[in-house]
Amino acid sequence: MSAPPENPYGPLVPLPELTPEGLRTAVARIAPGQVPALTQHLFEAATNAQRIGSLAPLRTFVHAWAVFVAVQRHPERAARPRALEDLVTAGEKDPGEAIAEIIRIRATAERETGLCGVRVPRAVE
Repeated sequence: MSAPPENPYGPLVPLPELTPEGLRTAVARIAPGQVPALTQHLFEAATNAQRIGSLAPLRTFVHAWAVFVAVQRHPERAARPRALEDLVTAGEKDPGEAIAEIIRIRATAERETGLCGVRVPRAVE
């Protein structure tokens, strides 16, 4: 990981190296309760990669956890998808706009990590 941010209102951690250890270190700092899930996902990815003779499961692991870190390292950004998911779960309104915003948040996180992102959709009208 690079040096901590100078801005006290910035991200909780810098973007880590996109390696299992870099991601594990970042997750341990920003969401320690998720380390067991990361470890399990890594174990499954390594097993599947060996079984099928492809790095695709490991690439998927890195992508998923890099996006997780990119979202979670910003407390305000991390809170927004949870609030939107609650709106969708409540079923009281059309979920289109909430889902589109969740997709935009994830796409922004993917761009931050340098990973190939999805097209950012506009709000549903």
